Amino acid sequence: MTALDPELAVGIEKLEADGWLPITRQTPDEARRNYRELALLRRGADDLPVASVHDDVVTDAVTGTDVVVRVYAPETPSDVTVVWLHGGGWVLGDLDTADAAARRVCRHLGARVVSVDYRLAPEHPHPIPLQDAHTALRWAATHVGGRLVVGGDSAGAGLAAGLALLARDWGPRLDGQLLLYPGIDPTLSSPSVVENADGPFLTADDMRWFYDRYLPDPATHSDPSVNLGEAARLGELTDLAPAVVAVAQLDPLHDEGVAHAEAMAAAGVPVRLLRGESLVHGYFGLASVSAAARREGDRALDALLELLG
Repeated sequence: MTALDPELAVGIEKLEADGWLPITRQTPDEARRNYRELALLRRGADDLPVASVHDDVVTDAVTGTDVVVRVYAPETPSDVTVVWLHGGGWVLGDLDTADAAARRVCRHLGARVVSVDYRLAPEHPHPIPLQDAHTALRWAATHVGGRLVVGGDSAGAGLAAGLALLARDWGPRLDGQLLLYPGIDPTLSSPSVVENADGPFLTADDMRWFYDRYLPDPATHSDPSVNLGEAARLGELTDLAPAVVAVAQLDPLHDEGVAHAEAMAAAGVPVRLLRGESLVHGYFGLASVSAAARREGDRALDALLELLG
């Protein structure tokens, strides 16, 4: 069995000792407070400078629903715009918890980043977060422009994968996907769910807790925009935007990410699969405690640049 990166092991041990883990708690509100406090713990110490940051409100023309976005402009701009969807199991997270990741994407890619404050489950279960993401994507295409990428980590990567299907069928046209250890199989039936059931960092029980709140109706577990394995079975992965799929070897979600990358490649989609040896779920946000996590995150961003060509 592959050993956990030693620096990550120390960092995760400290998180456990200080009471930050597990991620899930008795109630969504308790879990949200814990997740937010953890995400903001090092805010200021690790802030990466960008040219500008501002918030905006996007209104869905059909429903009248408002979606708040935070727009990051790089100091050295390219023609890439990334619509970023934060992790947190569709239940946790906000624009502030996503700030460090958005800044990193902005600086590394020279991209404008539109970070989306989609509504959260259980108050707003599927398909509401996905609809909010599509609203923000359409706005970004019109008001920000450039080559358009959807990206995210964990649950956000799952939303980005579903959003790529919507964008193919309903627009706007995408130029890329950046999927960091995506959550895309609500059946939780992959071998890695058993092999890495106890984490570290994310556990199989955490994922069950999240899915119970995001997908309270069992019928939604076969929705292709949520269950990308079902999308593959139905032949729904053709003509998707080129994708970088980054997984972590010691993650319960490892196998579903690999399966999605392989299914897209079989459907003719250009794919770069990065396997993240010795790493855990969430490593993109653990760069400050692990050089290996930082390198692998940079490798994913570099792979997207190569894919965009």
